[in-house]
Amino acid sequence: MKIVEILLVEDNEADAFLLQEVFQESPYRNKVNVVANGLEAMEFLHRKGSYENAPRPDIILLDLNLPKKDGRAVLEEVKGDPNLKAIPVIVLTTSESEEDVKKSYDSHANCYITKPMELDQTYKVVQGIQDFWFGVVRFPKIVNDNIPRE
Repeated sequence: MKIVEILLVEDNEADAFLLQEVFQESPYRNKVNVVANGLEAMEFLHRKGSYENAPRPDIILLDLNLPKKDGRAVLEEVKGDPNLKAIPVIVLTTSESEEDVKKSYDSHANCYITKPMELDQTYKVVQGIQDFWFGVVRFPKIVNDNIPRE
C-alpha cells in the first residue's frame, strides 16, 4: 500500500498536533507534513527554500484563517495552477460561515469540513476523511511531477 502524502496547513499548534496524532493511529499508511501559514504552504508546494525536497502531496488539508497568506488565497492559487490543481484540497476550518463555504466551493475546494470541538468527533472526522479519500477515491498517477523545484 502506497504512503499517502498529506500536507496539513494549520497555524494552531494544538490542532496540528492532534491531527497528526489521529492520522498516526490510522490503518492507512500516511505521512503528515505540516506548515503553519499560507506562505509556507506555497513554498512547500513549489519546493522553494527549505522545502526543495518536499514530496508532492496527495491531498491538502487547509485551514482558512492563516497568517501571512490566508487559506482562501492559498486555495485559489493551488486550484489556479496547472501543476497543482489536481491535488484534492479539503478545507478543514473552524469557520461555519456560509460565505466561506460558498467561496471555498467556488474556488474549487474538493470538500469543506468544520473542525469539531470534541476529541471523539475529531477522530470520526479524520476516520471519514481516511475512509473516503484513502480507501475509496482513486488519485491520478503522476507520471511526470511537473512541480518545479526552485
